[in-house]
Formats: sequence, C-alpha cells, structure tokens
Amino acid sequence: MLKSAQVSDGHDREVPLTRGLSTKLLFLTILFVLAAELLIAIPSIANFSRGWMEGRLRTAAAVAVAVIESGPGNLSMQGSNRVLMAAGTRAIAVRDEGVSRMLVVSQVPPAVDQHIDLDTIGLTGSIRQAFDTLLFGGKRVLRIFGRIDDSNTQYEIVLADWGLRAALLDYSRNIALLSLGLSLFTAMLVFYAINRIMIRPVRRMTRSMLAFGEAPDDATRIIQADTKRDDELGIAERELAEMQKALHRTLGERRRLADLGLAVSKINHDMRNMLAAAQLISDRLAEVNDPSVQSLVPRLLRTLDRAVAYSEGVLAYGRTQEPPPRLRRLKLQELVDDVMSTMALAERSGIELINAVPAGFEIDADSDQLFRVLFNLARNAVQAMSGENESVLVKRLTISAEHDGASVRVRVTDTGPGLPERARQNLFTAFHGAAKSGGTGLGLAISQELVRAHGGEIRLVESGNGRTVFDIRLPANLSDTESSSGRGRQHVSS
Repeated sequence: MLKSAQVSDGHDREVPLTRGLSTKLLFLTILFVLAAELLIAIPSIANFSRGWMEGRLRTAAAVAVAVIESGPGNLSMQGSNRVLMAAGTRAIAVRDEGVSRMLVVSQVPPAVDQHIDLDTIGLTGSIRQAFDTLLFGGKRVLRIFGRIDDSNTQYEIVLADWGLRAALLDYSRNIALLSLGLSLFTAMLVFYAINRIMIRPVRRMTRSMLAFGEAPDDATRIIQADTKRDDELGIAERELAEMQKALHRTLGERRRLADLGLAVSKINHDMRNMLAAAQLISDRLAEVNDPSVQSLVPRLLRTLDRAVAYSEGVLAYGRTQEPPPRLRRLKLQELVDDVMSTMALAERSGIELINAVPAGFEIDADSDQLFRVLFNLARNAVQAMSGENESVLVKRLTISAEHDGASVRVRVTDTGPGLPERARQNLFTAFHGAAKSGGTGLGLAISQELVRAHGGEIRLVESGNGRTVFDIRLPANLSDTESSSGRGRQHVSS
C-alpha cells in the first residue's frame, strides 16, 4: 500500500499532546468556567461594597442613637475621636423630619468627593461605584447616607475610601483564587468525563485508521467495534469497522484479479501458439474425404476461432472492460445449436440438451458475446447436474426463447439441485458467486456485464426443488417482433 509523499512513516501523523483534543478541551473548560465566574464575581464585588458601607452606616446609627440619648454636649473631644475611630468614620450626622444635625465630628473635610445614597443606588450604580473605588480610589472622601431598616431617620457618615478599597482588594483576590480553584476542579472533572466518553474512542478510531492505512491488507488492524455502545461514537466505530472490512475484501479481490491477470499474461503467449497449431491441424483435417470428419471440421474451426479471439482479448479485458457489442440480426436457434455442440457431453453423462428455440427465431445481439453468456449458463447447469450420480434422476438442460412485448426473453432451465444460499446472495459478484468449491464466480459476473452492454438484464427466476431458471431479457431493436412458431430441436449427448 503506497503512502502519501508527505508522510514518511506512521509516527509523523501522531498528534502532539499540546495540539490534541484533550488539551484543547482542558484549556477551553478552564477559560469558560473563569468567564462564568467573572460574570458572578462582578455583582458579588458590588454587593460586598454595598454591604461594607451599610455595615459602617449601621455602626454609625448605633452611635448616633447613643449620643442622642446621652446628649451631644456630654461627649468630650477625646471621646468623640474614640467614637469616630470605633465607627471608622470622620463625622456622623442624622437627618430627621428634614432637619440635619451633626452629632459627632473629629475633623470637617474641606470637600467630599462622592455622595452615595444607599436608599436609591441600584445594581448598576453599585457595580460602577465599587469598581471605581477598586481601580481609582484610596485618596477620596465619601459621604454615605441612608435609612436603617424601616426607620424614617436618615443617617449620614463621612469617611475616607481607603478602607473600602483595601477591603475590596482583599475580597477580589479571594474571589479570583476561589474562581481559579473552582475552574481547575471543574475542568478536571469535565475533562475526565469527556475524555472517558469521547476523547478515548476518538483517539482509538484515529489510531486504528492510521494503522489500517499503513497495512490495509492486514485483517488484524481492523478496529474491534464496541457492539454495546449505542450512541453516535458507537455507531461511528461500527461503521468504521464495516468500511475497513469492505476495503480489506476489495483489496483482496483486486489482488486476486492482479494475480489472475499475471497468470493469464504468462500463459497467453503459449496458448495462442497451441491454438495456432490446432488451426493448422484442422485445416489438414478439412482435406480428409471422410464424411464424419467433414461434419465435425466446421464446428471445430468455429470453436478454435472463438478460442483464439478469447485468448487475444483476455489482456484487453483485464485492462479495461468488454468491448461494446456489435449488434447483428442472428438466428438464435443455430446459435444455441453451437452452444450445445460445444458442450461435447459424453453419453454416460445422462444429460439431455434441448434447444426449444422456435425455428426462424431472430434476435439482435453480438453473436460472440451472446454465445459466451449462454455457454456460461449452460456449463454451470451441466456441472451442477454432473455432480449427481443417481441414474433415476432426470438431467435436462433446456434453452428457450420468446417475444415479450418490446423485449426478447431467453430462458435457460435445468433440472439440477439448484444454487446454494451463499451463491444466490452474491450471484453476480466476482469471486463470491461461485456455486461450487474452487470456482471463481467470474462466469456469471461476466455474463451480467455482457447482457447489460446489450441494454438488457439477467436474473435468477427460480432455484431449488429440482429446477433452476435464468431469464435473459434483451431489447427487440428491429421492427420484426413476430413470434415464430415451430418445434425446437432435441440434442441428446452421444
């Protein structure tokens, strides 16, 4: 088996691990899981930022309630600083019934960089505020205000955003590490599952195709398909196995044909020489005045002429195909006479040959090709009946013909044992349609090709129960389609 010029050996076609499906699957799974985690992480960071600010506001609200109950003037400067430090703010104010009061303040900032209303800020605003602080914050002053639970009192705090930014950085780092760990863990699970379910069978089929491509004549390299698997890969394995088996059989048949052609080419030269010598002898026999010899010489000459023509056309047939038929108007009864005479059956064979073609029956066909078709069928029938030794058995071969509308039907009928089941299943397939052990099955394959070249068809009508019938249908090309009547001739082996 020739290999591609670009491939020096089978190892050149092995897929590297870095470019294999399993590696691509692993990286794609990690990438997709990270993308999914990113979509989850963005609102999670925003919710964390909002929760952090709400926590500071709640702490400030608790301080504000305590200050209001004890009175704002009771806190010293040192106490105010401690309260603000504990709350993580610079100032705490409360707004009730439209009146805003500053409760605790350590240092009034010169300016506030961002005002955040926790009562009205939504998810989009929270995401924008969180990532703005995460990426660009650290030196800003925030004013955060909002209500606590169902209270009508609104609390306000002023604080630096560096604490929020530090908390967001820690949370984001933890989210990133967790996402990476989850993606790796998920990727490994997905990889393991898909590798067992898909990648291994695909790799197995790939290796089988590479190995089979290197030696398709080696039956051991045909993949052993998993018959229990009913999914797409199971079907693909079984179909691959069937294709490899079919290719293996086809290559075997072609090899046998090549061997047959080589053998024929070796004997063709010597056979032609022997046939030429036989023709010279037949020419000498034609000069003998014995009436019995004179009656046999014409048939002998026709047989030798056909043998020489077959010998000269063998190599051409092996190279291409049969030449197109040369259609002529033939007397079918006389052609059948030639077929039966050529059989040259011995009297002890007990086989009766009947030419049931009506006298004067005409047909449009190539005489040599139609002779070969009928001779192949007749020879097969005679061989089948010759294998039966019971003297009481009727052994009869009948060839008949009739017009059937726009076609001509020629029937070859015998009283043999019939074709075996294996031969019927592969009837017109070379090397598979042989009816007996050791046969090639080429006869029926060639006959079918010749009949099809005439635009007709050949088929097995009946086989079994002591009767086998082959039907040949050929188009009636000429206008004369009358069905001639007359009794057929009977040939009994002598």
